[in-house]
Amino acid sequence: MTKAKHYMLIACAVISRECYYCAAIADNIIDVRIMDKDLHDIGESKMSALLQEAINAVDSEKYDAILLGYGLCNNGIRGLHSNLPLVIPRAHDCITLLLGSKEKYKKYFDDNPGTYFESSGWLERGDSSSLDNNSESIPAQLGIKNYDEYVKEYGEDNAKYIIETLGAGIENYSKFAFIDTKVCDTKHYKERVKAKAKEKGWEYEELSGNSNIFLKMMNGEWDEKTFLVIQPGKTVEPSHKDDVIKTV
Repeated sequence: MTKAKHYMLIACAVISRECYYCAAIADNIIDVRIMDKDLHDIGESKMSALLQEAINAVDSEKYDAILLGYGLCNNGIRGLHSNLPLVIPRAHDCITLLLGSKEKYKKYFDDNPGTYFESSGWLERGDSSSLDNNSESIPAQLGIKNYDEYVKEYGEDNAKYIIETLGAGIENYSKFAFIDTKVCDTKHYKERVKAKAKEKGWEYEELSGNSNIFLKMMNGEWDEKTFLVIQPGKTVEPSHKDDVIKTV
């Protein structure tokens, strides 16, 4: 019998349910470190610095490799390196990870412009942050507050106007798509998204997602089409091609 490998998974909170589920059924031994969702909001250099800090903290004597539960994520993984093999999915963002392949994501994106994706993880973690009360986020640095803060300061009517004005960028969206990876009971989450769609007058669609990328990564099935393995002494960079990322 082949001895199980010991991997450290560093992943975004948005996909924590999928990661924990797959860690429980994986063939190998998986330790999981979940990083704050709002790493996406603090800019490329700060995000990569915090991820690198987490990678550097991994005991290279204890683990066989580090698995990264991130896509390119606005170049937030650019320059990451490790003393251990570093395994990264070839994905632009977590939508690819939740749908199961970058090809499926691209086809849906091309066929359905104006779609805003939701998942149980985004609904659970979307408004939460442990990054100093979100003080490092780009909205915070720009002085953009949340709805409740605007209500206290300007009253409800003015707060609604401010939020609507700041959210003008969503005018190009016309559909909510809920991705169901079936790792938990999502009925109440779907109802929330349906209500949001009704309120905005948008379409609503449910997409069948899966956790196959997470499970393959944890089982050590690192085919070149789906994963990039960064060896010690190398770093990761965007490729600006269909393979998404490359070794440098």
